[in-house]
Amino acid sequence: MRQALTKLPEGEIQAKVARKLKPEAGEAVGRVESARGEMLYYVVSDGSEKAYRLRVRTSSFMAMGIIEELSPGIMVADLIAIIASLDVVAPEVDR
Repeated sequence: MRQALTKLPEGEIQAKVARKLKPEAGEAVGRVESARGEMLYYVVSDGSEKAYRLRVRTSSFMAMGIIEELSPGIMVADLIAIIASLDVVAPEVDR
């Protein structure tokens, strides 16, 4: 940490960013690490200030996809325990 601080250049540290960003037209995918796993952002822009399309895929949504493979032949009470073991947050699934 000390080495990194000594190598920082003098002056302002925070970059000046425009208040409104105008991205190029196209699409982009970004992944970030969240508390429960990876989150995926998919953005489509038509070149205006607002995204034409935005989708967020959370780890809870991905975990719910495996429930169908894990659940044949089990009881409902066991299904609840399986979902709890996957650490699923219900509002995250509905993004």
